[in-house]
Amino acid sequence: MSENAARSMARMFQMMSQVIEAEKDHLSELDGAIGDGDHGITMSIGFRAINAELSKLHLDRASPSDVMSAAATAFLNAVGASTGPLYATGFRRASKALEGRSELDLQACTDMIEAISTGIRERGKGQRGDKTMLDVWLPAADAARNALSENKIASAFWHDVLTSAESGASATRSMIATKGRAARVRERSLGHIDPGAASAVLLIRVLADANGAVIPPQNNRI
Repeated sequence: MSENAARSMARMFQMMSQVIEAEKDHLSELDGAIGDGDHGITMSIGFRAINAELSKLHLDRASPSDVMSAAATAFLNAVGASTGPLYATGFRRASKALEGRSELDLQACTDMIEAISTGIRERGKGQRGDKTMLDVWLPAADAARNALSENKIASAFWHDVLTSAESGASATRSMIATKGRAARVRERSLGHIDPGAASAVLLIRVLADANGAVIPPQNNRI
């Protein structure tokens, strides 16, 4: 029997947790240069909580929307810092966008990425160029929508999304932070990759991998 969409999404969150755990120290190191140095720990706590919550769901009866809703609640309850409400809002918007969906096709994935991006942007009142995770999520959403409109096959779709995400994260090195804790150091943030952008790339890489994209082996780090 093939895996249903809810199980696929739960597996995706497990993969995200594993990648975050592996890169936890590096993410905190990036954060230590311009923030409080706890981003890796925060993300690890959040995704562990998501997986604990998803283990309670009856995935054979759940929908992708149910999985996203549970993830939003778990992340918010576990992470009280600014990252918590941002991702919780993004996941909750994604849950709404996935209502009635039983497959994670490219249309559903596009809607999910766009909803996460919109939720984060509206909750954080940010935009591209602020040197935040939005410098990854918003370009990824644009790339997904464009690739979908051009009827690209899955491998090309995810290549465009991931390339845009990675370029967005790399671009934060040349930005001065205007949002979040990094904004407190202003010009001293110049020359550093934003940790939220770095972790966002990890999540999008998992999205691509979990949905069948062929990704060449490489260092996950930006």
